[in-house]
Amino acid sequence: MNWDEKLNIQTEGLDESHADYHHFRYEPTPYQVLERILDTGLITEKNHLMDMGCGKGRVSFFLSMFTGCKSTGVDFDSNLIELANQNNLHFSKSELVNFVCQNAESVELSDEDVFYFFNPFSEKILRSVMSRIIESYYVNPRNIRLFFYYPSHDVLAYLTSVNELVFYDEIDCEDFYEQEDKRERVMIFEII
Repeated sequence: MNWDEKLNIQTEGLDESHADYHHFRYEPTPYQVLERILDTGLITEKNHLMDMGCGKGRVSFFLSMFTGCKSTGVDFDSNLIELANQNNLHFSKSELVNFVCQNAESVELSDEDVFYFFNPFSEKILRSVMSRIIESYYVNPRNIRLFFYYPSHDVLAYLTSVNELVFYDEIDCEDFYEQEDKRERVMIFEII
């Protein structure tokens, strides 16, 4: 199925124009991965999702459309945020979706209870972002779920060392591809 067409958005393609050592290229999460996340039932209309490194907004649009969740996409690249906002002009549930052009380390956090990451930035930035998420948890206690698609070994080693994080589940996505790749999975953690 052509989900971009069905959702009336354009999120295809790679973009390396603002990639550097700390910020990785834009590459949209495959829709089949998003379908697997949706099938878990872990995200509902009661949630507020924050997509860290949202690019053109695919994750926000897809999950908001099919769960009814509120979604905030964050990206430091103003060109990608402009494209996400253009997509939102044509999205049928645009009132659920918002995009912010800001560094993930400094974005304001309040009631977000689901966070999504597809390797948007370096481990150094991830540590800073995680520190802010944990801090927001102590300011506003709530159950928080974090989804990490295609995590590196170093990222997983870091995440498993964070006292506040509890491993919740894993969504295997290796069957989408012919070559074996242990990173083809979504690792889910919680702060509870």
